[in-house]
Amino acid sequence: MPKEIKVILKKEFEQKVKEGYPLLHSEFIEDWSLLKEEGAVLKLYDSRGKFVAKAYYGVQNKGYGWILSRKESEVIDSGFFARRFKEAVKYRKEFFNNTQTTAFRLFNGEGDGIGGLTIDYFDGFLVITWYSFGIFKFKDEILKALQEVLEFKGIYQKRRFDAKGQYIGDESDFLLGEKAPEPLIVKENGVNFAVYLDDGAMVGVFLDQREVRKTIRDKYAKGKTFLNTFSYTGAFSVFAALGGSKETTSVDLAKRSLPKTTEQFTINGIDLNRQKIIVADVFDYFKYAYKKGFKYDLIVSDPPSFARSKKRTFSASRDYTKLLKEIIAITEKNGVIVASTNAANFGMMKFKGFIDKAFKDMKIKYKIEESFSLPKDFKVDPKYPQGNYLKVLFVRKIG
Repeated sequence: MPKEIKVILKKEFEQKVKEGYPLLHSEFIEDWSLLKEEGAVLKLYDSRGKFVAKAYYGVQNKGYGWILSRKESEVIDSGFFARRFKEAVKYRKEFFNNTQTTAFRLFNGEGDGIGGLTIDYFDGFLVITWYSFGIFKFKDEILKALQEVLEFKGIYQKRRFDAKGQYIGDESDFLLGEKAPEPLIVKENGVNFAVYLDDGAMVGVFLDQREVRKTIRDKYAKGKTFLNTFSYTGAFSVFAALGGSKETTSVDLAKRSLPKTTEQFTINGIDLNRQKIIVADVFDYFKYAYKKGFKYDLIVSDPPSFARSKKRTFSASRDYTKLLKEIIAITEKNGVIVASTNAANFGMMKFKGFIDKAFKDMKIKYKIEESFSLPKDFKVDPKYPQGNYLKVLFVRKIG
């Protein structure tokens, strides 16, 4: 059982924690010298010596730990984790009964009461992501709790321990149970995805974009020319093709995007002759497309929040407006841009501001057709709005 350490909150931050804010920042605690080892359970007290909450100490890019309980008597053991997992499973009951979608977020960090820990479900297999060494120290208790609460085929893990949240890989990410086939075929709204649970940091599909992909297929793709930028394994392109797009073009800098995207098309029976897969820097492709006079009816822009290549560095908070201008230039009149970002350091209002500036700078009118944030399985703590990181806008170019 982890050691419990008494720590005092600085007076100016007491109320914030008491009101439900779940993340511990470095400035919240009077004396960090008491904390020698990540994974320690912290008993937080206010300046008057009154108990406030229990947390764990774990350093990640967001902060120094997360609140676990507001009950002084609650023991942080396998039983504690089992109770949280039972609540998470109950909340997602509809997903377990959905034969058309067999991959979803089972446990979403602070949204489900334990920051720094996520668990994804892939047709009976679980993928745990640990975001600090502090939460990783509870590995045995968490695995025990999962085995008590849930029937599963096997468990894999992804570790993101360093300050930048980078993936720390072993020879294998497999933990227990049976190993998943490679690829494992899962479904999303009736569409097949090939995922690889033991192939590095990412498995092949981002589950948080489920509703956006469905909307592209069901409402926007039919008869349209479609461009998917920063395309990864081509998930948006697959949905556009199945929605009746005239043709799709997928562009990504990673060489593996070609075989990965080809695989996704193939397992869905999509005609490859009407799909273009281009391995190139997206910004170079914009220049090429503009020079050639290419125009698209529907364009998805879902860049990483931060990325660095040999030629350039991209930051969503700094560069999204510039990116959007290049996209507007190759969008057909009355075409739609699906502008998306997973950057957590700004909200939807600021993101809309990026859109507005890009169009106004180019003296072009636009209309926001609809917007999306995280789907239901990505549960968010209302006291921590930064956790609702996904922002997606369907923007129609009018002039």
